Amino acid sequence: MLSTIYLRLLTTALCLTISLPLAADQQHAPTIGQQREAVLFWPQAQREAQFRQMYTLFPSDRAAHGMHVHELPQGKPLTGASGLLASYMDQHHLAGVMVLQHGRVRLQRYALGFAPEQRWESFSVAKSVTSTLVGIALQRGDIHSMDDTLGTYIPELRDSAYANVTVQQLLTMTSGVHWNEDYADAKSDVAQMYLHACVDGQAHVLSYLRRQPRQWPAGTHFNYNTAETDLLGILVQRATHRSLAAYLSQTIWKPYGMAADAYWIKDECDGGDTGGSGLSATLGDYARLGQFMLDGGRIAGKSVVAKTWLAGAIRRQENVDDPDRGYGYLWWTDKDGSYAAIGIFGQMVYVDPARQLVIAQVGAWPHATSDELVAARREFVAAVKRAVDADSKKPMP
Repeated sequence: MLSTIYLRLLTTALCLTISLPLAADQQHAPTIGQQREAVLFWPQAQREAQFRQMYTLFPSDRAAHGMHVHELPQGKPLTGASGLLASYMDQHHLAGVMVLQHGRVRLQRYALGFAPEQRWESFSVAKSVTSTLVGIALQRGDIHSMDDTLGTYIPELRDSAYANVTVQQLLTMTSGVHWNEDYADAKSDVAQMYLHACVDGQAHVLSYLRRQPRQWPAGTHFNYNTAETDLLGILVQRATHRSLAAYLSQTIWKPYGMAADAYWIKDECDGGDTGGSGLSATLGDYARLGQFMLDGGRIAGKSVVAKTWLAGAIRRQENVDDPDRGYGYLWWTDKDGSYAAIGIFGQMVYVDPARQLVIAQVGAWPHATSDELVAARREFVAAVKRAVDADSKKPMP
């Protein structure tokens, strides 16, 4: 049995082949799935260089933007947090931070050679986007009910532990099916789910999850699971007969006015987009996504997401290991009414309705996640809020 350290070194070596041409006599080149899993163990320099070009390294679908652009005008500079911003970004290897209030840019900074027109991989921020597409599909009637079972849309699951799991249980990660999401363990499910050979043209996660045993009764236990959001992506694509990228373009990216195309990485086995990760967009468009949510999922005054979805998505549905936080429908919630889309290695779209505030952040943390990194991010968010509050109390000139 390979040790974890040796396997990490092996996967790192495999991922280096992404940008290199394969020799004609190379018989055992890593598959796309193996290369995707290896991203978890990239060295720091590679993360900083390649998180901005993931959609060029892996087969991806384009979410086209339209002619109309939702402008982000310059607002009053938020000076109270500007001094902290540079040190916060440098210390934690962040590529970009943008703060909007009332739809105006109050703070922004780029680093690591990252530019406003470039895109950055969002990792699990994509989960929240996939969930939002579920809300839109419910509004449009493409998905009939959150009580529908997965077997209704994905017949391949009818003989598995997922057969009677509902859409809502998938949205709250309470399927009860066994899963290990340890990013530092090369033997965990999350580090293995794309490694195996394709089976009957099914997406990697579909063939992988069909074999997983039930661990808890459905609806009774929260367990974070990236593969299940890939599964949710399959459900959306089956229900809408469109790729996630195409549906995103049609329902949000074009009508809301995103400024640049986004890209969504495809599964190598079935060609569908992976709902749990793989979305790349500009920092400005991540901020616009937060503004779209802050606007109540409305475009031109009309709600495009189902009210029942929105009511549940941004409010605590499940308890997590922090009494001040919860989990909605693939959105993290705070007790003060704020909520966020969060991805490993430092990605975030944070929405604070009370302050009409959006914070978008992209980066390349030195670890996928850690208590220290999460605490630093939360302290920065708190510092922005304090600066906004202090600024609002200043007398007008």
